Amino acid sequence: MQDEQLNSTLEQQAETAQADTTPKHEIEIMPSLEELLKQAELSAQEHHDAWLRAKADAENIRKRGQADVANAHKYAVENFSNELLAVKDSLEAALSVEAATVESLKSGVELTLKQLVSAFEKSSISELNPVNDKFDPHKHQAISMVDSDAAPNTVVTVLQKGYQLHDRILRPALVMVAKSKDA
Repeated sequence: MQDEQLNSTLEQQAETAQADTTPKHEIEIMPSLEELLKQAELSAQEHHDAWLRAKADAENIRKRGQADVANAHKYAVENFSNELLAVKDSLEAALSVEAATVESLKSGVELTLKQLVSAFEKSSISELNPVNDKFDPHKHQAISMVDSDAAPNTVVTVLQKGYQLHDRILRPALVMVAKSKDA
């Protein structure tokens, strides 16, 4: 009898629960483990594909960068070379003149020198002519020391001009330096 009462009570509670439940909220059903595994595998595959694409993009960027650096090294002097072509053309034109006078050769050489100086300026190559400057071992190479009325360690004679590219010395100036009168 107790079993019958218990069953009827449970049935009444179930009917009451069904009557009270309204479709306000749908019951969330937990996905099965197989569905969760499939979702995780799909997500992992998407992330793996994205990683492979990113890795390939990075490799392509690295290769492009290497090619750009190689081309920059290979063609770094292209602008300067183009400027020097005009100088070469002028020298060849001077040599091709059959009845050249000393004056015409001199004026041609002066014009060619102006072209060369212009090419140097465009390429940021500057001349070092340190007469009466203080000796700087970073920019000058002393050949000898000479007696002079100039202050000690002053450049008194430039045997060969030096050149620098921006701040880098291409060739130091060959100089003679004043020695101190005590020496």
